[in-house]
Amino acid sequence: MRLLADLWKRSVFVVVVLVLISGGTAYGESAVFKDNIYDPGKLKPRDSDPTLKVGDISPDFTLPSITGGRVSLHDYRDRKNVVISFVPAAWTPVCSDQWPGYNIVKGLFDRHDAILLGITVDNIPTLYAWTKQMSEKGLWFPVLSDFHPHGAVASRYGVLRSSGESERALFIIDKKGVIRYIDIHDINKRPRLDDLAKALQDLQD
Repeated sequence: MRLLADLWKRSVFVVVVLVLISGGTAYGESAVFKDNIYDPGKLKPRDSDPTLKVGDISPDFTLPSITGGRVSLHDYRDRKNVVISFVPAAWTPVCSDQWPGYNIVKGLFDRHDAILLGITVDNIPTLYAWTKQMSEKGLWFPVLSDFHPHGAVASRYGVLRSSGESERALFIIDKKGVIRYIDIHDINKRPRLDDLAKALQDLQD
């Protein structure tokens, strides 16, 4: 009976998540934000050579954060599951839609004892201005700059494109530092949240 109740709660949660996300709306709240989005047009869906696979130990890194200081992947070892979200560039349409969407479903990450790390190859001032406009309350997760040396972390993860931006990619890393999920997504599309929710659930099974 308890198992059925738990399954029902999970189903309801996923349905709520899908309703929130499926609208495809941009979540930037100000007209200024929307007016300053640059549309690069349709890009080659994928343009990198994968170097990692599920089961590999995740490469460690330390990057500067828009809130000051530096964040290291090893800070979360034995403490949190980690979701890394690489996005190509600030002030672009899909990226400006994707990260605010994660604000709405913070509970999804809390439920699975996970932290989200957002990474782009943009510099700190650019990321600061972009995320400040993205949401009045800001983003709940650390936003990190892979600007210098340019794209070094994206390169280590096999998601640096020939144009110098990163792929739109998600990695889930468990508390032991093992990569459990990789989605190197079509750069022109936002990753499906239900796929991420299922992958996080699989950490518990």
